[in-house]
Amino acid sequence: MRWGGPAGCGDRRPIGYAVKMETSDEENFGVAISSPSDAEFDAVVGYLEDIIMDDDFQLIQRSFMEKHYQEFDDSEENKLIYTSIFNEYICLVEKHIEEKLLDRIPGFNMTAFIMSLQQHKDEMAGDIFDMLLTFTDFVAFKEMFLDYRAEKEGRSLDLSSGLVVTSLNKSSISSS
Repeated sequence: MRWGGPAGCGDRRPIGYAVKMETSDEENFGVAISSPSDAEFDAVVGYLEDIIMDDDFQLIQRSFMEKHYQEFDDSEENKLIYTSIFNEYICLVEKHIEEKLLDRIPGFNMTAFIMSLQQHKDEMAGDIFDMLLTFTDFVAFKEMFLDYRAEKEGRSLDLSSGLVVTSLNKSSISSS
């Protein structure tokens, strides 16, 4: 992603700005140039990251998955109820995101943004793109529920058994 600072740090400078980079003896300026539409897209993505990481959104999504996760199973055949759950999810989450984006960007148009999302999909960070994909890609949506169910049922991948903690302090090694 092309931002002036890490997500959520309040340093939201879309591309098209100059960054002063100091070295020991000289000053360098790095300049990135993008079109106004790219800068607008980047700004929306930055706001989306903030919204998705917000506790309100996490609670909405977690509550929805908690309510419906037992309906999903890992079979090739999709149940009819998946369609209504998918549509309910889209309405709930998209409405929340659109309201929050409208608070930050007056006149925001979700339909236009989703169209530009397809043009920029190769530039998107994995987590945010995967979450946005659950709005339009049923397979990604179902996979999200299957992962949640596996986690709830203790079937998720546990790598902790492969971890070994060893002290690097020689004084902790007992001598016989």
